[in-house]
Amino acid sequence: MSSTAAVPSSLSSAALAALSLAFRELRRFFRQRTRIVGALGQPLIFWILFGAGLGGTFRMSDANGVSYAAYFLPGVAVMIVLFTAIFSTISIIEDRREGFLQGVLVSPIPRSSLVLGKILGGTCLAVLQALVFIGIAPVLSRLGVVTPLTLDLTVGQWVAATVWMAAIAFVLTALGYLIAWPMESTQGFHAVMSVFLMPMWLLSGAFFPVPASGWLHWIMRANPLTYGVAGLRRLMTPEGTPLPPGLPSWGTCLLVTGAMAAGLFAADVALTRWKRIAGQ
Repeated sequence: MSSTAAVPSSLSSAALAALSLAFRELRRFFRQRTRIVGALGQPLIFWILFGAGLGGTFRMSDANGVSYAAYFLPGVAVMIVLFTAIFSTISIIEDRREGFLQGVLVSPIPRSSLVLGKILGGTCLAVLQALVFIGIAPVLSRLGVVTPLTLDLTVGQWVAATVWMAAIAFVLTALGYLIAWPMESTQGFHAVMSVFLMPMWLLSGAFFPVPASGWLHWIMRANPLTYGVAGLRRLMTPEGTPLPPGLPSWGTCLLVTGAMAAGLFAADVALTRWKRIAGQ
């Protein structure tokens, strides 16, 4: 009887630990106001400048008047998710330097709770900021800052898009965790991310559609983020509006994103168990 009762107790303790770590990430973020400005400011500038600069030259077969700002919107939302999710894992390096991480590692909570807490914190931050941006975008369109844009989405589409952004954020935060855990300095983390992040985003179909053929087509198809962007584009396209040609199917998007989430989470847990802190 006691052993049976111990199982739910251990599960609740693990869940509480994960939620506590996730809440700590949220509280830390909102106490650093410059991070909020930076997380939303850069993507907004990207969207406005590229939307204005490329709007007159953007052509997509069967576009039927779809503006570049409308095409680029899901891509910028993924950009916010990408940068927020991955850079939230810098806290791993900061926690190690401050001694907090060592305290968590010697506690009796399972390593999976540590990993899940960190990933959930980054996921929540990324989704919240992406939703703020998507809410601001139509307002800027009405003010004439960008070309006309309407987000005539159903409630179901909004809910599905939010859930899908959470899935993308989970994958990207897990990827950031995998890179940050062995790092000993934030400088090294930034160096790796500056070379890795922007090409990953640019070659995801966020900035321009996947070509029908050629070497660039295969590189973009091999990029897992391509399927996250494609899924969000499907969900954020109002009914009756044409989709870019050659967009991956829903089944492929779900399969790739789900496999990446499970694989990266398992890799994070394995790395945390194997290498407790960098340099040891």
